[in-house]
Amino acid sequence: MKTENQKAWWFVLPVLLLVAFNALIPIMTVVNYSVQETFGNNLFFWEGLGWFEKLLHSDRFYSALGRQFIFTGSILVIEIPLGIIIALAMPRQGFWVPICLVTMALPMLIPWNVVGAMWNIFTLPDIGLLGYFLNHVLGVTYDMTQNPTAAWATIIIMDVWHWTSLVVLLCYAGLVSIPDAYYQAAKIDGASNWAVFRFIQLPKMKNVLTIAILLRFMDSFNIYTEPFVLTGGGPGNSTTLLSIDLVKIALGQFDLGPAAAMSLIYFAITLLVSWVFYTLMMRDD
Repeated sequence: MKTENQKAWWFVLPVLLLVAFNALIPIMTVVNYSVQETFGNNLFFWEGLGWFEKLLHSDRFYSALGRQFIFTGSILVIEIPLGIIIALAMPRQGFWVPICLVTMALPMLIPWNVVGAMWNIFTLPDIGLLGYFLNHVLGVTYDMTQNPTAAWATIIIMDVWHWTSLVVLLCYAGLVSIPDAYYQAAKIDGASNWAVFRFIQLPKMKNVLTIAILLRFMDSFNIYTEPFVLTGGGPGNSTTLLSIDLVKIALGQFDLGPAAAMSLIYFAITLLVSWVFYTLMMRDD
């Protein structure tokens, strides 16, 4: 009779302890702040669920949440199809393969704060290369510091430039893993390019697309550094996403209780939507 050896769990134990220290303990601290009020000097007063009730009846919260969903939805609608198209256009073999892969990976290597600073300088209406070109060469009125539409377009284009590469690399990995026998059979049957994509390439990319959508949703839904460095949430509050508003409440106003309650609701929304995405995409399996 074969016996099971459970000694391998000892190798997992350090990871579990590290996760507990880096995740569970901070979360419990946030939970503690979310049910209390403090006025400094390490004095706390029990608030209960008051912060959550006020937050769920706050127009400011729903406005920021709506902007967050608009941003994330725009990112997914643009980056996922664009990443698939670029991956399909990339060569599968030959001299250009490593060059294309390295070129695709370059934007992701740039730190987030540097990306925001780069695009801030790049798009300034008077001294920025793009801003000057649009305003003085093409004659298009563009000023992301004053026009909300221009600010929204800028942060979306910035994120597309920064993170479409992730979708491209994941889709490319899924494409190169498809055996040549599938393409040969499709060629014999006289299948069109659309039929090959619909019935061969897209199903085989399902798992990597699920990963790409989940990663891009979670990252874009929790984005902070790039839009904050680029626009600071302005002009006005037009680009104040939920993450930016959360930091303003926590650090700008030093309202730790409401900020903690908001962060827990933020965390729950992220988990819930991620679970819905995963369930819908993997239901056939």
